[in-house]
Amino acid sequence: LQSRSRVQLRVYDVSGKLVRTLVAGDVMDPGKRSVAWNGKDDRGSPVASGAYIYRLQAGPSVVTNRMTLIR
Repeated sequence: LQSRSRVQLRVYDVSGKLVRTLVAGDVMDPGKRSVAWNGKDDRGSPVASGAYIYRLQAGPSVVTNRMTLIR
């Protein structure tokens, strides 16, 4: 993070359905961060291996990228 920001980090499946919210509007100071995803959805159920999309919003900045979950 480049500056103190309110952060949201969400994981979506390739159809755009929200799978998991990893960070929900927390205010974070500048610096590097890491967040681990255990491969479960918001209800605690394991999701299938495959492609997923994460969306990181920090203040006005948004980064969207693909990732692969391999079990």
